[in-house]
Amino acid sequence: MSTRNYLPEPKHRFPFTALTEAQISQKLQAANNGPSSKSAFSTALSGKNLKIVTDNGLTLEYNIGSGRELSVSENGAAAVTSAYGALELTPLILISHLVPGTQRGYQVIIDQHSNLATVVETWFSGYEPAKREVQREVYYGYVDNGGEVPSTRHHITNRLEGKGIYWKQDNDVETLDFYCTVIFSNFVELTRTGGELTYAAPSDYIMINDHQFIYSRVEAEFSGLLTLYVLDLHQMTQAGVRLGFDEQDALEYYMFLGKGEVTGQIATFEVFGNNGEKIAYGNRARPTEKGARLVYRPLSTFPVMTDDEVRDQVLNHAHAFGDGAGSGAGGMGGYKSEQVDKMAGKSITVRMDNGGPVLEYQFVDKTNLKWRYEGDSNWRDAFYEMYEPDHELYFFAHFLDADFPRSCAMVALDMKNGLSTLVKGTTGTPYRNNETTPNYYFGIFEMQGIIPPRYHRHGWTDELVGEAVTWNYQPGNPGLTSMHIYLTPNSYSWVIFLGDGSGGMQWTSPGWYSKLRDDVYIMAWVEEACNGTLGVICFNKRTMHDAGFGFHVGPNGLSLSVVGARARHAGKFNIEKFLGPKV
Repeated sequence: MSTRNYLPEPKHRFPFTALTEAQISQKLQAANNGPSSKSAFSTALSGKNLKIVTDNGLTLEYNIGSGRELSVSENGAAAVTSAYGALELTPLILISHLVPGTQRGYQVIIDQHSNLATVVETWFSGYEPAKREVQREVYYGYVDNGGEVPSTRHHITNRLEGKGIYWKQDNDVETLDFYCTVIFSNFVELTRTGGELTYAAPSDYIMINDHQFIYSRVEAEFSGLLTLYVLDLHQMTQAGVRLGFDEQDALEYYMFLGKGEVTGQIATFEVFGNNGEKIAYGNRARPTEKGARLVYRPLSTFPVMTDDEVRDQVLNHAHAFGDGAGSGAGGMGGYKSEQVDKMAGKSITVRMDNGGPVLEYQFVDKTNLKWRYEGDSNWRDAFYEMYEPDHELYFFAHFLDADFPRSCAMVALDMKNGLSTLVKGTTGTPYRNNETTPNYYFGIFEMQGIIPPRYHRHGWTDELVGEAVTWNYQPGNPGLTSMHIYLTPNSYSWVIFLGDGSGGMQWTSPGWYSKLRDDVYIMAWVEEACNGTLGVICFNKRTMHDAGFGFHVGPNGLSLSVVGARARHAGKFNIEKFLGPKV
């Protein structure tokens, strides 16, 4: 029986194998015949000689045969013969080939009208912790026909930023691609992974002309696969290549044609006139090494804590809202709402359905309460904070058991309807003790003067799916600001803005959405395989404000803190028809 050497920890819990350089070389032998394709390859270049000169010092000289072979010379070196594939997206031709005896290859895009060319060199074994991850370097240049050198080049752009497209390839693979920033993108794999979650990947956006572009992404921190395609917004067509290893470590190397449908265009936040030909990296300056990009590698900065270390932080360094002194306006609570004391002096019982928790409360004053599980004889003291995100809708949170693992309760009380929703956060997952786990419950509450309903409950919703909302947590431009994009009923993505307002770094996590009232929702997420934080907000779309809480354990202790931000609606992707179980 063979064994597999997995990467240090599964990313979003996919156990990709840490392939060795030798294993990769062996597997690449399957590409000796070039890429496959469902559609017929183009023969437009058969019998031609091409010399491509780039500004970065790379020169490629091609002698293209009448079949599926070409010979290529790199920077004047001896030519080697390679199988290749080519597809057309008029007037563009995409060529893909590997260099025999190496782990390198080239994806070449030629504009037959302008004679401009963009070359994307690709290679494996360039990132030591995950050699399977495809690396890439982009070269801009032209086809040298012996005439005058063109003065223009293809170039990076923000012209695709904010757009979403549904693609169906000729091999029946369906994806939702969202070009939400200038250096990252989201994608939902409708065919390969069922469309349940969204993922993010460092990406390139290159402008050929006003309606044709080059897009590429590498699934860094996951499989390491490269997806590259040229797209035409007039014809809504694509021609592309996919290169890398799947979850079973089989080589994927194929080319494809596809047809698309625009699903929406969300807002962008650069000043007018900024066309994205330069990226404002700011203090996130892009590394200068060949192929280097800004890549979100959250596990590399997520400290691994032992059971004893987490136990110590949970039991001895737990702090809720400044331990009653007030949560202040720091962190993500710069726009927190006014605390309310509407429940002070009152007693309630929160009763969740289907064997969920039943909690009895006595609210002593604005920041102190007593609680116990139903049936317990002893009351316990806790600090809490309560907010009113909608009229007579209260949202509060507090620590639960002082045991290990430690938990907290985040509770919504809907006074108009006698309903309650509880998100219980607990420290620890099967993967790490310094992550959090949420448990969602719907139910009622019992209180003098309130008759709770027998059947009606808050519940799950997909009404937010496709929406994009910016959140400003601290004053300033941009201050502490991010954008949430709710792309499936089970996940969400966040964008961190660059200094000029462009979308920058992006990551995703599982997410849960419930509806309390019209235009009022609870959204919860765990920054899984990232920093382990549980965030839960009650979002009122009429006020464009939230009230929420964060639950986190790390080397600085266990914290329960307030979240409060002001929102701007940034648009919506119309993607509901593409999501959901396949029948």
